[in-house]
Amino acid sequence: MAGKVHAFEEVVKHDQKGDCWLIISGKVYDVTPFLEEHPGGDEVLLMASGKDATDDFEDVGHSDDAREKMKEFYIGELDKSTLPVKQRNTPPSVSSTANVDSGDSSKILLYIVPLLILGVAFLLRFYSNKE
Repeated sequence: MAGKVHAFEEVVKHDQKGDCWLIISGKVYDVTPFLEEHPGGDEVLLMASGKDATDDFEDVGHSDDAREKMKEFYIGELDKSTLPVKQRNTPPSVSSTANVDSGDSSKILLYIVPLLILGVAFLLRFYSNKE
């Protein structure tokens, strides 16, 4: 099922109602004839054009029948070396991971600070009653 190899720049030009191509799992599909039939409407497909739509496709949880129907629209493979840098799947940098950790520690503080205030208030009340 080998087809033509398409550059990313070529695929993203096909993002109109009369000419709509999608990239899903490194394969290129011309879904123009399917726009009117798509159960989610043509808008969904048009919004997924011009980028790698793999995540959009997988998030919906398409049926086996839908995956089989895709074969009708297959026109080739994507030349992955032509993907823009931000489109490539790269692991997150260390700095973005550090930001996630600091977010977790601030959530912990949301619980600790009120408990400390309650503890101080309890101690003040306890010692003021003794005197």
